[in-house]
Amino acid sequence: MSTAHHSRKSPPLDCELNQRDAQVSACDGREEIVLVGLDGAEQRLCPAHAAALWLTDPTLRFSAKTRPEGISAVMRQAFGHGGGRR
Repeated sequence: MSTAHHSRKSPPLDCELNQRDAQVSACDGREEIVLVGLDGAEQRLCPAHAAALWLTDPTLRFSAKTRPEGISAVMRQAFGHGGGRR
């Protein structure tokens, strides 16, 4: 058996990897959202970036790896924070 220690820390989100300026982050939200394209490729994103992609690409779907709280966070980002009783 191997005694190598594996990191339990999640890999960085795809939106964090694509950021050029580490000082300025457009990410919003802590949940990890996993969107899947038609080709099966997964993208791990913050709720803000996931909402932007999900709204502009109708072929993306939420992976079962995304928790319900994460999907709720994407919906809040996509459609506003209102959503209360009237």
